[in-house]
Amino acid sequence: MPAACQPPDRRWVNDAIAELAADATRSADTHLLRFPLPRRWGVDLYLKDESAHPTGSLKHRLARSLFLYGLVGGRIGPGTTVVEASSGSTAVSEAWFARLLGLPFVAVVPASTSRRKLELIESHGGRCVTVDQADAVYAEAERLTASTGGYYLDQFRNAAVATDWRGNNSIAASIWEQLADERHPDPAWVVTGAGTGGTSATIARYARHRRTRTRLAVADPEGSVYAEAWRTGRLDVTGPGSRIEGIGRPRVEPSFLPHVVDEVRTVADADSVAGMHLVHEVLGVAPGPSTGTNLVVALDLAERMRDAGEPGSIVTLLCDRGDRYTDTYYDEAWVGERGMAAGDRLDALRARIAGEDDPWLGPRMRDPALA
Repeated sequence: MPAACQPPDRRWVNDAIAELAADATRSADTHLLRFPLPRRWGVDLYLKDESAHPTGSLKHRLARSLFLYGLVGGRIGPGTTVVEASSGSTAVSEAWFARLLGLPFVAVVPASTSRRKLELIESHGGRCVTVDQADAVYAEAERLTASTGGYYLDQFRNAAVATDWRGNNSIAASIWEQLADERHPDPAWVVTGAGTGGTSATIARYARHRRTRTRLAVADPEGSVYAEAWRTGRLDVTGPGSRIEGIGRPRVEPSFLPHVVDEVRTVADADSVAGMHLVHEVLGVAPGPSTGTNLVVALDLAERMRDAGEPGSIVTLLCDRGDRYTDTYYDEAWVGERGMAAGDRLDALRARIAGEDDPWLGPRMRDPALA
């Protein structure tokens, strides 16, 4: 057997897998927050708060799975340089896991990535390499992997295969377990964004595996290609890409599985920002903008169910913490310069969920200045 194919030290790998298992026990479950809708709608809306993970985002689960995939596949051993192409949150989580295992980590990120995310990657011991064009991250990650003799985690290709969609402590299994005692334990819809596409693929396949009637909707920001790919069936479409960090892509990623998605809805950037602020006002938790994208689609589906007289539940994701975006999406000047100011969009969202006959509203909604 050539030296290059020698498997890593098995004892080290076993210890590394044990570290990942311990993290899963400590942090795999997150809160399912109820988002109050007018009672007359008969629809229960929940947000799965993935910002509660140690690394502050949904990507904590994916990063753990990608490291485990590399370990059991014999590709990660002691001292292996781990490389990723990421717009930020995945790399933050991967840098955290790399430090946990004592491995060097390099993130290839677009130059537009928020400074706060770069600081978080570096605070966990990672190194950031920036590229001018978002679609250049893949080639640069492959080049760095070859030059270091390292391992490319490749979230965009491996997300849908590294995560066990049958359960095994995945986000899908967690959602259904937490809904077990609710009045609608099988959600009518689950709404997710799509970056790699791995989360939508995991949840949709899990729902089918359980033989539920749950449908999966992807909330897609403007500029992303996923809506067109789903609508046309073409996987070769390209576009400008998304301005909502973490979701939407300029190309169809290998982990996006359109045939398990029931609906894809495009959301304007200003609506995503408005939805982000509405979550903060109603729940008191400040999320990132991709959560706003999810909320807008979840509200559209809730209104559809209301109009059809269809009671049930909807689950969507609170993807990451808003403190990563204080100098971008929460900065009025920044969003104004980019035509993404919430303005009237936020007022419209407030009006949609605030019927006069529904006295549930808390002080944040009665006085937005308190938000």
